[in-house]
Amino acid sequence: MSNKRFSSGSGPSQRQLRVGELIRRTLSDVLNRAEIHDPELNAMSITVGEVSCSPDLKVATVYVMPLMGSVPIESAIAALARNKAELRHRVASELTLKYAPDLRFRPDETFDRLDETRRLFSDPAVQRDLDAPEED
Repeated sequence: MSNKRFSSGSGPSQRQLRVGELIRRTLSDVLNRAEIHDPELNAMSITVGEVSCSPDLKVATVYVMPLMGSVPIESAIAALARNKAELRHRVASELTLKYAPDLRFRPDETFDRLDETRRLFSDPAVQRDLDAPEED
């Protein structure tokens, strides 16, 4: 057995990915069913896009976005942070981990990056380069 505590690979381990997906599903279900005792948070429709875990699984970074821009992202993150203890308790009850991960909420910028990528690909200079024949 290896003495290495953490994976030496460049990406997250299979366990990090699996735990992150379980946390994402649990948080999505809790937010969808409005199980948190905060009327402001329950009034928001929040999408949990991704959860990335630290190698020791003690910190989970949760990337969220309000649906259809219904509320500002800052107020959604503030509401989630205000209810972090209750959300952490819900996650801990669903998972069988030694430690309940500390939840940190960040804005999900995936859609912004997709829009920027589409904009770049529609640029005439980029289209010209893509349509040019390849030379060896």
